[in-house]
Amino acid sequence: MNDSAGLQEWSSSMLTGERVRFRELREQDLAHLAAWWNDPSQAILQQDRVTVRPQETAAAMFRTWSKNESPSGFGYSIVNPAEKLIGHISVWGISVPERIATMAIIISPEFQDQGLGRESLQLGLRIVFEEMGAHKAELQTWSYNSRAIHLYRSLGFREEGRRRAAVFHRGEFHEQVLLGMLEEEYRAAG
Repeated sequence: MNDSAGLQEWSSSMLTGERVRFRELREQDLAHLAAWWNDPSQAILQQDRVTVRPQETAAAMFRTWSKNESPSGFGYSIVNPAEKLIGHISVWGISVPERIATMAIIISPEFQDQGLGRESLQLGLRIVFEEMGAHKAELQTWSYNSRAIHLYRSLGFREEGRRRAAVFHRGEFHEQVLLGMLEEEYRAAG
């Protein structure tokens, strides 16, 4: 695909899947994203501490993640074909020589368990490996988030380790699960 027409066709579909599309963060997204981030039932899956932050603090965090000014990562709002906001994906940390992309995703509770997180991660992996030149993608979750662990493994991520007693909730310590996928594993699965 070294001709300009082939590259143009590829790039025009780079941010679009079958049921999801990545687009720039918009101001109207921020209230929804902050609400999801502050929802205790979602925060426990995303953060090391369940706490409610002021909406502007959470909004500033998403703005920072979505500036897309650095070649080392990206942040996009995830929308469905009707342009309804369904989530956000962030990638950061790609640098030479390691070229490791760290990924994070949040999906609205309304849109969970519909395969949209899977498709969003597949689209994100395509950008990470085929456009950004990463050698490895990695992410983390907590040991009690079995739904996320199952999804990540089904996409081809492999467990690389566990940080013991890395988070404390409900009077107990839990492990942080670290998962990774090498570029050759991504290409072999494709």
